[in-house]
Amino acid sequence: MAIPAPNLYPPFNIVRLSHVELCVTDLDWARGFYVETMGLQVTHEEATHLYLRAMEERGHHCVILKKSDTASVSTMGFKVWDEDHLDKAEAWFKSRDLPTTWFERPFMGRVLQVRDPWGMPLEFYASMDRLPSIHQQYKLYQGVKPLRIDHVNMFSPVVDDAVAFYADMGFRVTEYTADEATDRTWAAWMHRKGGVHDIAFTNGTGPRLHHLAFWVPTPLNIIDYLDLLSTTGYVDSIERGPGRHGIANAFFLYVRDRDGHRTEIYCSDYQTVDPDLEPIRWDLKDPQRQTLWGAPAPRSWFEEGSVFDGCETFESDLKAQPIIAP
Repeated sequence: MAIPAPNLYPPFNIVRLSHVELCVTDLDWARGFYVETMGLQVTHEEATHLYLRAMEERGHHCVILKKSDTASVSTMGFKVWDEDHLDKAEAWFKSRDLPTTWFERPFMGRVLQVRDPWGMPLEFYASMDRLPSIHQQYKLYQGVKPLRIDHVNMFSPVVDDAVAFYADMGFRVTEYTADEATDRTWAAWMHRKGGVHDIAFTNGTGPRLHHLAFWVPTPLNIIDYLDLLSTTGYVDSIERGPGRHGIANAFFLYVRDRDGHRTEIYCSDYQTVDPDLEPIRWDLKDPQRQTLWGAPAPRSWFEEGSVFDGCETFESDLKAQPIIAP
């Protein structure tokens, strides 16, 4: 199917991906993984919640870890331009008969909670508490030195439909993979902030979260992080990489926590700010699409993901399959 033309004048203005809330079964273990080893900074801590930010971020948090009996994803959050656009977002979702709820989230003021047509939980806000800048406090840099949250990637049972819906909200496609036999989209990368993506959709049973990603300074930080993981008891958390994607040109590493939540450590993509930038099309059978160099992805990378709270999953009927490592 054809990739939709970019909607340059969307009904409300989304600035960027802001944060993800992960439900974890052991908050102490998660602190060791995300803070003491990965290097995210704690901005607030209580018995059931841990709020984290990366080194360049001045907003209060980009990750919320919530203690729960079962592992899942509570929500994904996006910042909008201002309070007026928050009201416009509510009107737009209501016009599509999709549920909307207002609530007060700590450190954020009023938040619009919605679900997309497949039940995936999203939230939008205009203002988050600002914290002092720490990007030049180099003594705080630890682990992989995460600078900022970059994107989320979701499994979707019908990628073309997901792309069409999010394009209506103003997300623009930068690159995509097509199954040449059916001309259906197997995966697509979409952005608001001017990088390769804020969100991406990959064919598979879903909706489920495939991964969230953090931008880091250089590939060398990823190599150092691998040495750290392998000597501090986290070697089994390494799932894939390092390597370089053909799509996005990203240097990458994928790690998973004890609950199966997947994080991509990521750098080296490119700017996409021009509104008339044409999407790049990749053939699903091109092995350099997923891995320009490096070992092919393991089966777990194609099949395993994190479920969303209160969201039913559906199997995709597109059975085309890229290369899987033996």
